[in-house]
Amino acid sequence: MAALQLDLPTGDGRLETYTLSGSPLEVRKPVAPFNRVAFSAAHVVADPLSGNEPSAAAAIDWEATLAYRRYLLEQGLGIAEAMDTAQRGMGLGWPEAHELIRHTLKDTSNMADALIFSGCGTDQLEAGDARSVDDVLRAYHEQLDAIQKLGGRIILMASRALVRVAKSPGDYLKVYSNILEAADKPVILHWLGEMFDPALDGYWGSKDFEAAMQTCLEVIRSNVAKVDGIKISLLDKDKEIQMRRLLPDGVKMYTGDDFNYPELIAGDEQGFSHALLGIFDAIAPAASQALAALGQGDQQRYLGLLNPTVPLSRLIFRAPTQYYKTGVVFLAWLNGHQDHFVMVGGAQAMRPLIYFAELFRLADQARLLRDPALAVARMRSLLSLYGINTK
Repeated sequence: MAALQLDLPTGDGRLETYTLSGSPLEVRKPVAPFNRVAFSAAHVVADPLSGNEPSAAAAIDWEATLAYRRYLLEQGLGIAEAMDTAQRGMGLGWPEAHELIRHTLKDTSNMADALIFSGCGTDQLEAGDARSVDDVLRAYHEQLDAIQKLGGRIILMASRALVRVAKSPGDYLKVYSNILEAADKPVILHWLGEMFDPALDGYWGSKDFEAAMQTCLEVIRSNVAKVDGIKISLLDKDKEIQMRRLLPDGVKMYTGDDFNYPELIAGDEQGFSHALLGIFDAIAPAASQALAALGQGDQQRYLGLLNPTVPLSRLIFRAPTQYYKTGVVFLAWLNGHQDHFVMVGGAQAMRPLIYFAELFRLADQARLLRDPALAVARMRSLLSLYGINTK
């Protein structure tokens, strides 16, 4: 069979013939149990036929969105539902997030081993409308109660409103202790860095990492029975390792570092990180098979599967990092998981064509184009929208 080729734009404004070289990874159930807890934060599929304006409430294609969650679960990955990968706070509001959580829990209820935690935040309260810590508490409790009534487990998301009204680190301790007391099962805390959401700059009451970390650790130590673990998304492996070594016994570190995840999950002589990663949405077959290899003690195969995905991930999550969802959805479209490249809030327009061309190359090299002929056809259709008709 002739090699698949297409002309792709380069950074210097030329077209260059690219020949696909990757042998697609088979999508399959894990061949061995994982020895790490692994969540994929999952994207949502927009409804392209909705008449809603992109700036209005998100219109979701429920069938495609739920099918993608089952695809992830069947590969042994847990689902971190209604998080920033689902465009939470960037097109997906709390009413739609609540509906998403309800649909996901109902649709996967027949999957006995489905591991699903859901994002609980304060995004129904505009940060500019928050006047006090009590406003933040009311917003958190509204979402906590709603998710727990559905039988959902909680990821306690960072709050833009709390950043606005908190006057000291003590306000963070007050809010988190109050919410954790009301949680019916241990929760996962989420420390999301300002590179993902500029409105969260100075979380935990300080722009200094050491001071912020100590406040976060005080929250955990004061409520250890209610904390399953913490995800930190700071894109700094040294900070994650430093905090990981200070966690109380039994509290997990979930890496949110989409730049350094192979090393952090593998760990060192003093411990390792579990995973709660947006990139696992885009690299699910590689992530699943790598984690199975790690569970079997085969670190060479683990790294052989995951290391080629790192350049892809670093491009997807490049600055401005909050637009990484565009790359995630682009790959889902290339791979046939949705019939269109339309996103909630029109976010498909938030990256340039050169970005998509390089993602295509790197996805092929990481063996993540599951149907290369389909991916080529779809890439050509995107190029044609930009006035490039390639061979």
